[in-house]
Amino acid sequence: MKQTKQIKIRDVLVGGGAPVAVQSMTNTDTRDAKATLAQIGALAEAGCHIVRCAVPDMQATEAMKEICAKSPLPVVADIHFDYRLALASMEAGADKIRLNPGNIGGAERVQAVVKLAKERGVPIRIGVNSGSVEKHILEKFGAPTPEAMVESALYHVGLLNDCGFDDICISIKSSSVPSTMRAYLLAHERTDYPLHLGVTEAGTEYMGTVKSAAGIGGLLALGVGDTIRVSLTDDPVKEIYAANAILRAVGRAEDGINVVSCPTCGRTRIDLIDIAKQVEQHCAAIHGKKLKVAVMGCAVNGPGEAREADLGIAGGDGVGLIFRKGEIVKKVPQERLVDELMAMIGEA
Repeated sequence: MKQTKQIKIRDVLVGGGAPVAVQSMTNTDTRDAKATLAQIGALAEAGCHIVRCAVPDMQATEAMKEICAKSPLPVVADIHFDYRLALASMEAGADKIRLNPGNIGGAERVQAVVKLAKERGVPIRIGVNSGSVEKHILEKFGAPTPEAMVESALYHVGLLNDCGFDDICISIKSSSVPSTMRAYLLAHERTDYPLHLGVTEAGTEYMGTVKSAAGIGGLLALGVGDTIRVSLTDDPVKEIYAANAILRAVGRAEDGINVVSCPTCGRTRIDLIDIAKQVEQHCAAIHGKKLKVAVMGCAVNGPGEAREADLGIAGGDGVGLIFRKGEIVKKVPQERLVDELMAMIGEA
């Protein structure tokens, strides 16, 4: 796996072999500090590591003072076009800035942002998507191709490098999963900066999770990516659950419980679908443990089929088995299966 440059966002390390950091973005009005902090608290509880807040005007930068001071998570200020909002956000305590230096109006403004970012130790994320590629690059490539998006990102990197700034993270997103993956793979070849993965405008909870699992998960499985955000048209907390599920699926999660379950068949004699949903729901809220838990529908073959699981249950006819590493440890009534399993997870 290629080692990328490491940056530090408050107390969270990104790149350089650090664990993959999970991000989300608040959808509250940033000017409402109380509501924004409440949502950040919910994101932190769900397992988020870094949070981004839109900063559309100076009133929002005033609220950022309270948000940054009280947030349990590092706060990224999302800036578009107005360099004064970047400066005010850093003065307010932002831990990172998301900004494209080519869009803020000249070298003097870029230098002003870089100067304060250096003084305060604030990294800058360059964020390119298929709709933000510069006209001169579009003319060269004819469309926002993966190559065009990467060239756009490196153009912005160059502007920061020209000012002596190197504390950079890059994102290159498209609503097309194949285009997103090709762009990140190309960027991975051409730069050592840490990459923030995401599929932009991915959609609602269902389709957005599917697209993100394909794009983000596929890249992570190839060893590409240092931090991720699943973008959903829904409650941001659901983005964290989806992101952590993707990390577990590709073996990149530092902790959390990976629930595997069989698809059911004609041999199933218990309500396995409901039981699996209960187990998954309970396990999603557990942090600080790294376990594989199996939910199987066949008492005859289940324990053997899930031998690699740390713990698991297998259903019978009104009763079920609880097993550890493929070995049966107890037999309990169906209605107690989930409670008994969760108790054993708690003790593990």
